[in-house]
This record gives sequence, structure tokens and C-alpha cells, in this order.
Amino acid sequence: MGRGGPAMRYNERELLSLARQPAEKAAEIRMSVPKKGSVLKKRLVKLVVNFLFYFRTDEAEPIGALLLEHCKITKEEENVFSISFIEEPERKYCFECATEEQCQEWVEALRRASYEFLRRSLIFYRNEIQKMTGKDPLEQYGISEEARFQLGAQGQ
Repeated sequence: MGRGGPAMRYNERELLSLARQPAEKAAEIRMSVPKKGSVLKKRLVKLVVNFLFYFRTDEAEPIGALLLEHCKITKEEENVFSISFIEEPERKYCFECATEEQCQEWVEALRRASYEFLRRSLIFYRNEIQKMTGKDPLEQYGISEEARFQLGAQGQ
């Protein structure tokens, strides 16, 4: 299975299991991979947590997965968006949607899927709740001191 993003190792079985989970978003859209001469092909694309799986439309197992971390999601044209990775900006995956509205929905869903976005959201809402109640909502879980939940921390 193809993999995107930084060099990481994944357990193939775990990835296949994740690919079978209910998707936050799924659709058949046209996609091209960053290979010379790659053309847009119809693929079933599924967003599960922070992975974007892509399948041949007639197959149950994914042919690839992109880890949506350290990446840039760009709206290219009216109904086209791309995903490229910060470490390899020339390696770009392109997606063509049926409508501009569908394209915008995908761009927003993909941007919300990253761990960093979720971490920043948690920190924001934690601070808001603390201002309103005077209590740290994470304290009851015994994780309030963990560095990953602090404002200055980088994604860990």
C-alpha cells in the first residue's frame, strides 16, 4: 500500500483495519498521484481520523494511504485541490471534485483532520472552559500537566 507523509512505519494490518472504519468523509472523486505521467483516475477516497485512504472503485482494500500531518492542503482551481508534504513539496496529490462546493467541503475536512489542528482546538477549548469555570477540565483525567496539552508545546 502506498504511503504519504514523513518516513514512518505502519503495521499493514492496523492500516487495513483503520481503512474499514466508518469514514468522516468519503466519495468517488478523480485523483492523480505524484508520478511522472500520472493522470486523473476515479478513486474512492475515505477520510478516517487523520488518514486519507484511496481505493480502486471496485476493490475493498485501499491502494494507498496518506497521513495528513506536516502537509499542505491547497485549493488549486474551482473544483480541484491538492495535498503536498512539507518535507517533499514537489510530491503533490491532486483531486478533482464534481463541484466547487464538494471541493471546499473536502479541503475543510482535510484541514480539520490533522493532529495539530485537534491539539490546538483542545488547548483553545480547555482555556475557554477554565476561564468560565475556574477549573481545568483535563485535571480529572490526570493529564493536565502533559506537555502535549500546553500552549507552547510542539506536537508530540
